[in-house]
Amino acid sequence: MKIVDARGLACPQPVLLTKKEADLGEFKITVIVDNDTARQNVTKFGTKLQYNINTEDKDDGIYITLSKENGSQETTEKAAIIKKSITNSGYVITTDKLGKGSEDLGKILMKGFLYTISETNPYPDFLVFLNSGVKLTTSGSDSLGDLKKLSDAGVKIVSCGTCLDFFEIKSNLEVGAISNMYDIVETITEADKVITM
Repeated sequence: MKIVDARGLACPQPVLLTKKEADLGEFKITVIVDNDTARQNVTKFGTKLQYNINTEDKDDGIYITLSKENGSQETTEKAAIIKKSITNSGYVITTDKLGKGSEDLGKILMKGFLYTISETNPYPDFLVFLNSGVKLTTSGSDSLGDLKKLSDAGVKIVSCGTCLDFFEIKSNLEVGAISNMYDIVETITEADKVITM
């Protein structure tokens, strides 16, 4: 049995840590969390992957046990298929914030979104950054580590050169390449699926 101590971790980390173990073929995982939101998220994740779920409140946390009776072989095979999957899809990110309303919250959500992409298989083929989204690929961005991880794994990361020029931050680019609208349109047109943020 694998133990995942996710106490004190913010969303989506408890689920992502659990997913890592599930992807490795673990058929019995105990996840320890310290709040009801994390309990609900881990439980939903486990249910989606057809684990049996048992939760127990203890003095030092909430213990969630995910188990499968059919053993690790089937889970390992499914994990291998997931990891080998190649997507022909990507994201067009047009802002450095996610959602409308609080700018501070929007920045936190975007950081969490990019972190989640970097921790989830399969990776997208590309990330295209436009307008204020290019700020995420330049120095000072809280998401540089996650974007560099994706770039190192082969994800195509491009930032609009016109946008970098507009914000006067072209020399601050830290990850990916500077692109033009022709290349961006070609990348989007050739994809099977594009999600715009």
